[in-house]
Amino acid sequence: MTSDLFESASTGSSQEAGAPEVGYQPLAARLRPQSLADYAGQAHILALGKPLRQAIDNHQLHSMIFWGPPGVGKTTLARIAAGHAQAHFIQLSAVLSGVKDIREAIAQARQHKLNKQDTVLFVDEVHRFNKSQQDAFLPYVEDGTFIFIGATTENPSFELNNALLSRARVYKLRPLEPAEIESVLGRGVAALGDGVSADDGCLGLIAAQADGDARRALNLLELAADLGEEGRITANTLEEVLQASLRRFDKGGDLFYDQISALHKAVRGSAPDAAVYWFCRMLDGGCDPLYVARRVVRMASEDIGNADPRALTLALEAWQVQERLGSPEGELAIAQAIIYLACAAKSNAVYMAYNAARSEVAQGRSEEVPLHLRNAPTTLMKAMDHGTGYRYAHDEPEAYAAGENYFPEALQDRQYYFPMDRGLEQKIQEKLKYLRERDKTSTILRYK
Repeated sequence: MTSDLFESASTGSSQEAGAPEVGYQPLAARLRPQSLADYAGQAHILALGKPLRQAIDNHQLHSMIFWGPPGVGKTTLARIAAGHAQAHFIQLSAVLSGVKDIREAIAQARQHKLNKQDTVLFVDEVHRFNKSQQDAFLPYVEDGTFIFIGATTENPSFELNNALLSRARVYKLRPLEPAEIESVLGRGVAALGDGVSADDGCLGLIAAQADGDARRALNLLELAADLGEEGRITANTLEEVLQASLRRFDKGGDLFYDQISALHKAVRGSAPDAAVYWFCRMLDGGCDPLYVARRVVRMASEDIGNADPRALTLALEAWQVQERLGSPEGELAIAQAIIYLACAAKSNAVYMAYNAARSEVAQGRSEEVPLHLRNAPTTLMKAMDHGTGYRYAHDEPEAYAAGENYFPEALQDRQYYFPMDRGLEQKIQEKLKYLRERDKTSTILRYK
């Protein structure tokens, strides 16, 4: 798709943001801040002197991407920025909008440009547009038809075109702190009116359960007020409201990979308590335990290896328990494996050896298999000297053919595996050192 996809547009009304004038409005919509004074959180980008705050205060907006989890104020911040700059605000959703909507938005922006008014085109969930659709915005960003603001919950580095990223500044929005959400909830209680009240500690419970999402917090508050007797929110009311609420966990998104990364690093860092915490966090968010079990198997090879080979066996057995028995027995077995791995002796020697050998194979030429190592199942192959000179290790002293070499001659001195002096690998290290000493003193050497 190129920019001319949006040309020859007829003017019309785009999918423009705006709350309905009549009828029911969710509490979160009613409390949407209209200015930075009412906006909660994000002090790291909105405190006085910060570049984004200066751009908004000085009415000098630029194209930008707001990246953050749901409910932290991406849309609200875009509306406030446009309001400060007295710019026309158009909101599109990459999920719901098509070419017709985008054409109409461009036509509106051009009309307002003729009237010397800037337009902010806000695209929610911009990562849902494919790369060609994202490219199509570029000419209009460059010629100033509109100021582009995109919102995404996904990592822009992976989901957005480099061309679009190069023309927009990325601002990372963080989950709101419990104290910030509790302040928002206080305003929510006042806005509900009609005698709505909350017992001591109740707003704190909602704030904690909201997990950084102000919209979720206000939705929970509104539900609790509806269920509470005469609008009174008590601990008993919250028990009913909060029991089905899950913590923030974006399957397949950044949060997903951040949490499995934290689990893996805790195991590698020999921190069993932190490791089991992250495991429970993932389960609490709805993660499939079999996914964690598979990752634990990798940890056993990558970070423990031959320092304690039992780790791999235990990880595989935990996976099998989860497959055969399901919950809760399976999760307990996975937790057992995670704690064992975290406490086990650590070695990445196998992992490093594998990567080094794979790299050499990928970059080097295809070396021929030496004759003494070739298979010789037929008379013809034997006549071609396949297997000639091979030394059968079991017939040698200590079942070791000292001086023999199993590499192609060009690679005869390669070493990929360097055992650590920890756990069982310390014994392996000692044995390999002894065998190499025997090779050095052997009178029979494969390669001179």
